[in-house]
Amino acid sequence: MIDIVNHINAIHREIGDSPVAAGPGRSLLLRRSYDTSIEDVWDACTSPERISRWLAPITGDLRPGGMFQLEGNAGGEILRCEEPHLLKVTWAMGEGMVTEVEVRLSRGPDGDTVLELEHASPAEIVDEMVRTYGPGGTIGIGGGWDITLLGLDRHLRGEKFDPATWEDTSEVKEFATRSCHAWGSVIQGAWGTSDDDIAAAIAFGVQHFAPETSDDNDG
Repeated sequence: MIDIVNHINAIHREIGDSPVAAGPGRSLLLRRSYDTSIEDVWDACTSPERISRWLAPITGDLRPGGMFQLEGNAGGEILRCEEPHLLKVTWAMGEGMVTEVEVRLSRGPDGDTVLELEHASPAEIVDEMVRTYGPGGTIGIGGGWDITLLGLDRHLRGEKFDPATWEDTSEVKEFATRSCHAWGSVIQGAWGTSDDDIAAAIAFGVQHFAPETSDDNDG
C-alpha cells in the first residue's frame, strides 16, 4: 500500500525561472529525500538495468554527448554527467518541444540523499501555451514528475513492480489527483491565477494524467 499523504508531502514543489540553451526558461522544481546513500540513488538514475525497473527501458549512447530514448517516453541528449551529483539531459517527446531536465543529488544530514529535479522549457513557448490553454499542462507535467519520484522511491525500497502498468492502479491514480491539486496551489501562489482558472486547470490535469479507471493491477 502507498501512503499517499506522506508521499505527497515528501515533495517540495516550486515554479521558477531557469535558462535553457535557447535563452530564458520557465521551470518546475521538485525536491525530496530518499533514505539511502547518494551512490545508490545515482546508480538507480544512471544504470540502464535499474532504470528499466522503475521508469522504462532505456537505449542509446549513455555518456555525455550521446543520445538516449526511454521506451514509450521521452528521449534526448546527455548534456552533463558528473558522478554522483549531477545529470543533465535534453528532454523531448518525439518531435515535440525540446526541454531540459537536470537532476542534482546531495548528501543529507542523516545519511540520506536529497534529490532535486528541475524541468525547464523555453519561456516564450511556455508563456504562449499558458495564455492560450491555461496552466493545466504545467500541472499535469508536475504531476507526472511526482509519479516518477514515487516510482524511484518504491524501487529504492526494494519493491518490485511493472513500470509499464503500475500507474494504472487506483492508488497511483489517487496520488496523481492529489498531486495535481498540490501543483495547482503552487502555480496559483507563483502566478496569481484566479480560483476559477486554477480549478479548471486542476481538472484538466486530473483528466489527462489521472483519468478514472477500473483497472487495479500491479506488478
